[in-house]
Amino acid sequence: MPNILAARIDNRLIHGQVGMTWVNSLQANLILVANDEVATNTVQQSLMDMVVPEGIQTRYFTIEKTAAVIHKASPSQKILLVCKTPQDVLRLTELGLKLDEWIVGNMHFAEGKTQITPTVSVDDDDREVLRKISSHGIKLTIKGVPTDKGQELINLL
Repeated sequence: MPNILAARIDNRLIHGQVGMTWVNSLQANLILVANDEVATNTVQQSLMDMVVPEGIQTRYFTIEKTAAVIHKASPSQKILLVCKTPQDVLRLTELGLKLDEWIVGNMHFAEGKTQITPTVSVDDDDREVLRKISSHGIKLTIKGVPTDKGQELINLL
């Protein structure tokens, strides 16, 4: 099993909170972003790399590539795995990457979504997908920063 220190759903992917706070708290040395769009967008990758501390590696893989190669990660790679949406997480799970827990960070409000916490908004599709993820025995915990107590997302749906 790869050395995944934490896995996070965050529609902003890598930003200051992820690039600094989470990386430092976990002592991660690799941020792996699993998202089909970002995997091919070098401009977005460059912008995200700007907030990552010196010495921390980043990888931007599609969902399928992540599922195919993550099991080959070196034990020395201390990984913070980040997905943009619950839909990405469900695809990863269905492709064989089953983790005990996903931390839910930012799922921003948009038209058709209902705000369930200050940082998490969901629509009917999100609810269905999050329930499917949970049905795999995966805990979904809302946490902005590592020191937050955390809230079980499934209880808020």
